Formats: sequence, structure tokens, C-alpha cells
Amino acid sequence: MLVLGAGAVLLILFGAVLLLLQSAVAANQAATAADLSALAAADTVRGLRAGDPCAVAGEVAARNGAALGGCAVSAGDQSVQVNTEVGVRLLPWPATGHARAGPPP
Repeated sequence: MLVLGAGAVLLILFGAVLLLLQSAVAANQAATAADLSALAAADTVRGLRAGDPCAVAGEVAARNGAALGGCAVSAGDQSVQVNTEVGVRLLPWPATGHARAGPPP
């Protein structure tokens, strides 16, 4: 009986560790997608790319496995703030990433 109890505890701990690792990978993916999306949108604001900055950010986020959660363009200082979300399979909430690109504030 003691061996079964110890095995169950180890199985629960192993599951928790796997869930934490999956969350960390999703958070890294969301952060990477946010960084790349913000840079692409900032290039669009500066005129280096054609199109709408938020549409470009959404395309780049989608190519990196994320969904664009928000996009704010500040044309005055040519900066862009982007929020992205990546779903985590076993969790009810998504991992999020936030990034800003443009000249220093």
C-alpha cells in the first residue's frame, strides 16, 4: 500500500512538472511572437514595409503560432506596443507576451 501511495505522489509530481514546462514553453513562444510582431509593426510605421502596422503584427504573430491580443500604434514617436496570446493545452488561460518597438521613450 505504501508503494502505491508513493507511486501516486510521484505521478502527480511528474504531471505538475510537465504542466509547468509546457507553460514555460508557451510563455517563451508568446514573448518571441510579441517581439517579432512589434518589430515588424514598427518597420511598417517607419515606412520600411507596406501595409497597416497592426495587420502586419497580426500576420507575424500568426506565423509564429500566436494570436494578436492587442496593438497600439503611437505615430508621434513611431512606436508600437503589441500583446500576443498562445494557448496552453492543459490550462484554461493562455500564455501572453508583451513587446514595444520603436525609438526609446
